[in-house]
Amino acid sequence: MPKPRDASSTLKVIIIGAGLGGLAASISIRLAGHEVTVLESAREISEVGAGIQCLPNSTKILRAWDTHGHLDSKASTTQTCNILSWKGGQISRMDFARAGTELGAPFHDFHRADLHAFLLGRATELGAEVFTDSEVTDVKFHHESTATVYIKGEEARTADLVVGADGINSRTREILLGLPEPPHRTGDMAYRILLDAKDIRKTGDPGLTKYLDEKAVNYWYGPGAHVVTYPLRDATQLNLVLLVPDNMPEEGPSTLQGYVNEMQGLFRDWDPNIGKLLSLCPSVLRWRLCIRNPLETWVHPSQALVLLGDSAHATLPYLASGAGMTFEDAAVLGECLARLESRSQAERKKALAVYEHCRKQRTETVVARGSIQQDLNHLNDGVEQEDRDAKMRAFEDVERDWAAGNRGPLPSGLREGEDPLVWRRYGVGGWLFSYDAAEDVEEKWAAAAFDQNAHAPRPSL
Repeated sequence: MPKPRDASSTLKVIIIGAGLGGLAASISIRLAGHEVTVLESAREISEVGAGIQCLPNSTKILRAWDTHGHLDSKASTTQTCNILSWKGGQISRMDFARAGTELGAPFHDFHRADLHAFLLGRATELGAEVFTDSEVTDVKFHHESTATVYIKGEEARTADLVVGADGINSRTREILLGLPEPPHRTGDMAYRILLDAKDIRKTGDPGLTKYLDEKAVNYWYGPGAHVVTYPLRDATQLNLVLLVPDNMPEEGPSTLQGYVNEMQGLFRDWDPNIGKLLSLCPSVLRWRLCIRNPLETWVHPSQALVLLGDSAHATLPYLASGAGMTFEDAAVLGECLARLESRSQAERKKALAVYEHCRKQRTETVVARGSIQQDLNHLNDGVEQEDRDAKMRAFEDVERDWAAGNRGPLPSGLREGEDPLVWRRYGVGGWLFSYDAAEDVEEKWAAAAFDQNAHAPRPSL
């Protein structure tokens, strides 16, 4: 239930964007007791048909919001992560089931529409108002630390706080900066495909049906590209993502229809199972993969606008952490706003400074590591690739020893943070999965060890 508040401490919050980030923020801020209005430019609330991975730091937050226990029924629980060569040979693996037990939260995969529908339902249940066909054109700030949000074809709305959760092509980011700033291209694009399990089973090929029946996420690493599969919706669908060099037109939208024969040609010499799966694909869309470069601050000087999610820190999908970082943002922002005892600018300034302090360095680290992983996943065959694979196998031995209770120093040549199977303990798993939003806010709120004007946060990994 929302935290009880009187009018003197209740903010009127407008969230721009009803994607995963905007709805997550609406849940967290409603639980903090504030009034929430969500403005979405699209005519309908919907999500594309694609899979989304949620790691333990994400599922821990989602479960805290899911007081009715509905979400797990929509999830596919992943027990194993397999890393394969582009020809199909096993390189290394990670026991997701054991790691999830150790962390107290599982590795889940969702159909994006199911996760989005859950967040929308929970937000409206908590009292958030969600309006579609409400395109925000501008935000103006006032000396009393409020903001007016201008909406195409509608009356303007006034808020104490505006949350920019409008994605990678964010209008609110431009408003904060005072100038246009396009996303930064990374040189990669993604083909995203959902295959019907019935079509896969009709082939009678056990080499394909295993991708439905085994509770595993599979990665094929190869020259300039990689491929990901995992089952969804009780193994009635197989999510298939192919990450390849960007050949989309320089100008135009970031999502376009793809050419199935062109996609199939790119993987002609890969593991034959990939070709067999692609032969079942009638059509495909392609997405340009972009990131957002770091900002000096996420908070407007008026303390009436703050960024959240991809508008602040869009990242490559190679850590499977884009949504996870957004959910963490939402949880932290809610925790900070829950501590307000008035609507004053001074209190908001502290709350937003703590929010930024908790989130900025951590998300910038994730973005940077995603770009490193882009190179590691796409090495050409040769010395570097052989070294990567040998290192993955060596770190797998370390994980096996750790599980057996043998926890000495790392063997010579291995360093913490360099495991190419990035989610294991000595990749990013040691700091990524253990994050607790409430603990982070509590620590930084109590210490107040930051300069609110300089916006120079210490690392929060």
